[in-house]
Amino acid sequence: MDTHETHETQETEKPTAPNNLLVPGAIIVAGVLIALAVLYSGGFRSPSNAGGGKPADGGTAGAGQKTNAEIASDGPALGSPDAPVVVVEFSDFQCPFCGKFHQEVEQKLLNDYVKTGKVQFVYRNFAFLGPESVDAAAAALCANDQGKFWLYHDYLFSHQQGENQGAFAKDKLKSFAAAIGLNTSQFNSCFDSQKYTEKVNKDKADAVALGVNATPTTFVNGVQIQGAVPYAQFKQAVDQALTAKAGK
Repeated sequence: MDTHETHETQETEKPTAPNNLLVPGAIIVAGVLIALAVLYSGGFRSPSNAGGGKPADGGTAGAGQKTNAEIASDGPALGSPDAPVVVVEFSDFQCPFCGKFHQEVEQKLLNDYVKTGKVQFVYRNFAFLGPESVDAAAAALCANDQGKFWLYHDYLFSHQQGENQGAFAKDKLKSFAAAIGLNTSQFNSCFDSQKYTEKVNKDKADAVALGVNATPTTFVNGVQIQGAVPYAQFKQAVDQALTAKAGK
C-alpha cells in the first residue's frame, strides 16, 4: 500500500503517522544513536509485547502477542456463547490482510472449532483506513439488524478493490444489501441515519485501548495475535487455549 506501512512477515495493515516536518540529518543520526543506546540497555519494549503477559499455555508471550483478559465480546458472534475459547477479531473491511485472514484462517476456524462448539468467534471493527472503512463497518451492522451480518461481511471481503477507491462507496454498500436479499428500505434507513457510526467509533477506541495498532488483530482467550498468520500457527494458539481451559 502506498499510504500505509506494511510488515510482510506478519501481514498487517498499520496506520502511518503524517510526516510534515523535515528533520536535519544530524538530528536523525543523533536520534538513532540515542535509540540504540536505550534499546541495548533494555529501555524500550515493543508495542506488541508491552503487556508483559503470558499466553494460555503458561509460556512467555511471543512476538506479536500479549495477554489481556478484558476483551469485550461486543460484536456479532458465531458459535456457542458457552464455548471454552473465545476468539475476538479486530478488522477493517478494506484491509487486504483482513481479506487474507478471512479466506485462509477464518473459514477453517469456523469448520474446525466453531461448528464443533469449542470456539465462539466474535467480529469487532477497527475501521481506520478511511471513510469507506467506517461506512462499510456501519453497513455490516445494519445488515446485522436483519440477521445477515455474516453474509454481508463475506460479501464485503469478496469485493475489496483497494482503499477508498469507491469500492465501498455509499451507493455500492446499498447495492450489496440488495444483492444479498436484504430489505433495502430497512437497510437504507438504518445506513442513512448513521445508526451505527458511534458503535464503529467505540470499537476503534476499544481496540486502541487494548493496544491494537494493526489489522487484523485477534485475541484467543485474551492472547493477542497480530497479522494474517498461517492457519497452523493460529490453530496452535487455539489448541493451547483449549488445553489450558481443560486443565483448570
